[in-house]
Amino acid sequence: MKRLETKNGTPISRLGFGAMQFGRTADDHSAREMFEACIGAGINLFDTAYSYAGGESERMLGKLAAPMADDILVATKAPNDRPASSDNLRASHELSRKRLGVDRIDIYYLHRFDPETQLDETFGTLAEMQSRGMIRHIGVSNFAAWQIMKAQAVCAKFGTQIDVCQPMYNLVKRQVETEILPACEDQGISVCPFSPLGGGLLTGKYADGAAGRLRDDRTYAARYGQPWMHEAARGLRALSEKFGIPAATLAVAWVTRHPAVTSTLISARNASQLQPSLDTLDLELPNDLFAEVTRLSPNPAPATDRSEEA
Repeated sequence: MKRLETKNGTPISRLGFGAMQFGRTADDHSAREMFEACIGAGINLFDTAYSYAGGESERMLGKLAAPMADDILVATKAPNDRPASSDNLRASHELSRKRLGVDRIDIYYLHRFDPETQLDETFGTLAEMQSRGMIRHIGVSNFAAWQIMKAQAVCAKFGTQIDVCQPMYNLVKRQVETEILPACEDQGISVCPFSPLGGGLLTGKYADGAAGRLRDDRTYAARYGQPWMHEAARGLRALSEKFGIPAATLAVAWVTRHPAVTSTLISARNASQLQPSLDTLDLELPNDLFAEVTRLSPNPAPATDRSEEA
């Protein structure tokens, strides 16, 4: 595994910060407060994307990150609304670089798998960008395990590799445990999962009828619309009350405890909302509590169909 570290050699932090809300629900003041809270807590991974808030997320993060470029890792993603062709990747990378105000991008992800563009073109371009010092690490986000392995084989042809994978992972979205996390462990690929709170479901706020993405956004409503998921969230809230630990802290700690996870991305609209996730850094989840949390959701089906014989 190629170790992920800042330019000054500091290893990647156990938590990272996702700046998706910058320029959306988080204004300049809230963004700065959250950034400073993360720095104060020792977080050194900051993640954004070309497409977030029409580029405003990259611009806002860039202003905050520029003074300490050697002390943190800045990750962004290629556009998710166009082919991953050589021309598109070069153009979008250059615009992301300018928005972020950096000479090179630490982690450059493909935001999604592109079935239309030849992988040799896509990853050959990323390999060239890496060799020219335009990016440090190649990443993939929202890839299936077979897509990761196919891309990894193509990378090897160009003398490089996928260094980072960014999948969705939380207590009610555990499909990654079946093939993606084992594949990444096997290939020495770091894993930086997003959405540990399940769009806010696992904070317990929806049990009180609170507003939020699960009610206002059709995509999130569908993603977390199954009744058993809401039952799991209620169970997590009960454990939260029993042990005196915020549900959000438990949810993030549960994700970080998986041995394949390198750095879990947390996010929020403001510093107050972010704090329970930051508190994960002070929590070592005991084995018995981890087991109780795990039992709240079903284990994903195994990848092979003869598991009854094992």
